[in-house]
Amino acid sequence: MFAVKINKGNFEYDVNSLVKAFFPEETVKVLTPETGEAKRSVLEGEIRLEIELTEEGAKLVRFLRKDDSSEGGGGNFGQIPGSGENPQQFPCSGESVRQSSCPGEPEVLVWHYDPETEKGDTYKNGFKRFLYRSLAQMTGKELPWGALTGIRPTKIAYGLLEEGGSDEEILQFYRKKYYASREKAELSIRIAGRERELLASLGHEPLSGYSLYIGIPFCPTTCMYCSFTSFAIGAYRSRVEEYLDCLLREMDDVAGQMGNRILDSVYIGGGTPTTLEPEQLERLIGHLEGCFDLSHLKEFTVEAGRADSITREKLEVLRRHKVTRISINPQTMKQETLDVIGRRATVEQVEEAFRLARSLGFDNINMDIILGLPGEGAPDVRHTIDRILELGPDSLTVHSLAVKRASRLSQWVEEHGVSTINNTDETMAIAAEGARKLGMEPYYLYRQKNMSGNFENVGYARPGKFGLYNILIMEEVQTIVACGAGSITKKVSLRRAEDGSESAFIERCENVKEVAQYIERIDEMIERKRRLLTDAG
Repeated sequence: MFAVKINKGNFEYDVNSLVKAFFPEETVKVLTPETGEAKRSVLEGEIRLEIELTEEGAKLVRFLRKDDSSEGGGGNFGQIPGSGENPQQFPCSGESVRQSSCPGEPEVLVWHYDPETEKGDTYKNGFKRFLYRSLAQMTGKELPWGALTGIRPTKIAYGLLEEGGSDEEILQFYRKKYYASREKAELSIRIAGRERELLASLGHEPLSGYSLYIGIPFCPTTCMYCSFTSFAIGAYRSRVEEYLDCLLREMDDVAGQMGNRILDSVYIGGGTPTTLEPEQLERLIGHLEGCFDLSHLKEFTVEAGRADSITREKLEVLRRHKVTRISINPQTMKQETLDVIGRRATVEQVEEAFRLARSLGFDNINMDIILGLPGEGAPDVRHTIDRILELGPDSLTVHSLAVKRASRLSQWVEEHGVSTINNTDETMAIAAEGARKLGMEPYYLYRQKNMSGNFENVGYARPGKFGLYNILIMEEVQTIVACGAGSITKKVSLRRAEDGSESAFIERCENVKEVAQYIERIDEMIERKRRLLTDAG
C-alpha cells in the first residue's frame, strides 16, 4: 500500500495517476480532508508521501521508502539523490523546485507558483510538473509520457495543429509543459496530422454528422484482463432474443432522433458480436439497414474478435450486408498465454478464421495484440509478430496491458507480483517494426490508467485502411450515439464563449450495464437518450 496525504481536494486523480506510474507495484490511495474517518483510520499508517498545497505553491514534506524502518521524520527528502541546499531548476520548465529545511525539520521539496514563469499556465498543471519532477528525482527514472495523465494525448497536438502551430512548436510544447519524451511527442504529432487528413476526407464538418455504436455484451468466455461489459454467452443464450428486441427498439428511436444528420460510421462491438447466431446477426444488421440511412456511410465495422465465435455462416452474413471492416483478435500467438488468460480460441483457430475471412473477400481485417501479458517477454512478442506477418492483416492495434480493478487480472497480479507483466521499449519497438514491415502507419493512439510500462495503445494501418470510427471517438469531434447494455453516448456540441471563441462541449448518457437491467429498463434508456439528443437532429 502506498498512501498519499494531501491537504486539498480536486487533485486526487492526477496525484494517484502519477504516483502509480512511478510505483506500479503498489496499490495507491490518496487521502484528503474529505476522506471518511473509516478509510482514513486504515490508511494513516500507510502514508508514504505527504503534500501540502497553498495558494503560493506546494511542498512535499514526507517521503518514506518502503524499506525505511525509521519513524516520524524518517524517509525525509534528504535521502533523495541529488538533494542539497541549492535550488533545483528542472529542465524545460519555469518552476523553481528546491530542497529547503528549517532547524530540526526534515528537508522538503518546495515549488513556488509564479504565473509569470509558468507562462500563464494553470496552478494545477504547474503542480503536476512539480510532482512529476519530484517523483522522478526520488526514483531516478523518467516516464515516456512525462506528467501527462489524460487518455488522449494526441488531442493536444490535434488542437495545436488546428490553431496553426508548427511541428517544432508543438514538440516543444509537449517537452516543456509535460516532459514527454521526444519520441512520444513526435508520435503524437504524426498521428494528429494523419487524423486531420482523414477527417477532412469526410467531405463535411465532423460535427454535422454522427457515428453509431451498437453493443453486443456477450462473449464465449470472459478473458482475465477484461473489464468491459461482457457476459458469458452460455449463461445468457436464452435471453439473447429478448435483448435484441430491446436493442432494436432503442435503434429505432435513435434513427428518428438523428434523421437529419449524416451517418458516417457504424461500429458493432462488445463483447463479441459474433457470439450471435447467423440468423440473429441477420436480424440485427437487416434492421439497421431498414431504419438508418446508410447511403453516406464511410465505414461499417463489426468486431468478430474471438476466433472461437467465427463461422463461415456468420462471415457470409457480414459480407452480404456490406460490412467493410472486421477484427479478428489473437492478443498473442503464444498458446500457453492464451490458456492463462482464459482466451479459449487456439492459435490455429485464429489463423483459420483469418484465412476464411480472406477467402470470402474481406479486404480490411484488423488484428489486436496485447503487450505485457503475464509471463511474456520480447521473444514471445517477436513470435507473435512473426505469425501475424505471415497472415498479413490490413491493420494492427497494439495494446499495452492495463490492469483494471474490475478484472480477474488485478487479483492475479496481487498473487504473482507486478513483475510478471512487463511491457518495455523493446517489445513496443518489435510491434512497431512489425507494423512497418506490413506497410502500416500509426493513425490513432490512446492511453489508459495502470498501463504496463506507462506506454500507450497504438493503431497501425495500411494507407486506405485506417479506422475512421477509432479516430472520431478518440478526438471527440463528433457525436457518437451508442445503443445496447453498458454503452455510453457522447453528444458533442459547440459552446461559444463571451469572447466569441468556440470550443467542444461534451455531454454523456450511459446505459445500464447488466443485461437483465437493460431489458427491464429499456424505456428509461430510450428516454435518457431522447432527452440528450433532443436538439441534435
